Amino acid sequence: MFDMKNLTRRKKLDENAPDVMKHYWAFNQEVFKVGAIDVLHKELIAVAVALTAQCPYCIEIHMKEARRAGANDTMLTEAAMVAAAMRANATVTHASHLFLE
Repeated sequence: MFDMKNLTRRKKLDENAPDVMKHYWAFNQEVFKVGAIDVLHKELIAVAVALTAQCPYCIEIHMKEARRAGANDTMLTEAAMVAAAMRANATVTHASHLFLE
């Protein structure tokens, strides 16, 4: 199922919902521009979110963009560990609901 070539099919979205997709692409470009957070850190955030969302397309795209922005193996590993901790923290925190009185 996962094949980066599948992303070429996104043009069907552009064809079928041109106004919405125009705004989507503009939003996406704007989000990843340098702002209060630089591109490297935005891409590391994106990698962490992609890992928790378990989207192989997003993982590959944002890992490459993070590397292009200067991320190294150690930084990507730390981003992955932050994502893992957040996932574990949510599980442990929500486990408190198991003990409702």
